[in-house]
Amino acid sequence: MTVAARTLTDQEQRERRAWFRARWERGVAFNRRCRIRVTRWEPDGVEIVLPYAESLSAHEDVFHGGVISALIDTAGAGAVIAGHDFTKGSRLSTVSMSVQYLAPARGREAVAYARCVRRGGRVHFADVDVKADGRICARGQVVVTISGERPGVGDPIEPLDEE
Repeated sequence: MTVAARTLTDQEQRERRAWFRARWERGVAFNRRCRIRVTRWEPDGVEIVLPYAESLSAHEDVFHGGVISALIDTAGAGAVIAGHDFTKGSRLSTVSMSVQYLAPARGREAVAYARCVRRGGRVHFADVDVKADGRICARGQVVVTISGERPGVGDPIEPLDEE
């Protein structure tokens, strides 16, 4: 059984996009722990910065590959939701992801550049490039599904703790 979607005004769509941007940085515990920063959040793409920390490393001054894949997942899903039509739902789940590591991810930060390359009824695709030290170190494709309503959309999101 399908439930008829509620029509949202342009303002309500913008408010949901802004809420999800704040959630990406402050509302997801893993993202907060990694200290990611959303530096761009537009319907045509997002940019997410991951600062280097020893706790995220594989070797001295090199990000762990699993952390880079998590950044790809986070940025790819963000690129989809940043331009999403919320009349089609707001509960997002990653269904698959592929990652190609091209070089060690060295440097003070890794930056993911992601864009949604295909929007479907429920299934959406995003391409992601990750750069570290100005070089592409990884590429990925993220496939997400969006259907149903995510509980808590629009609830207040606490500010980041300044440590």
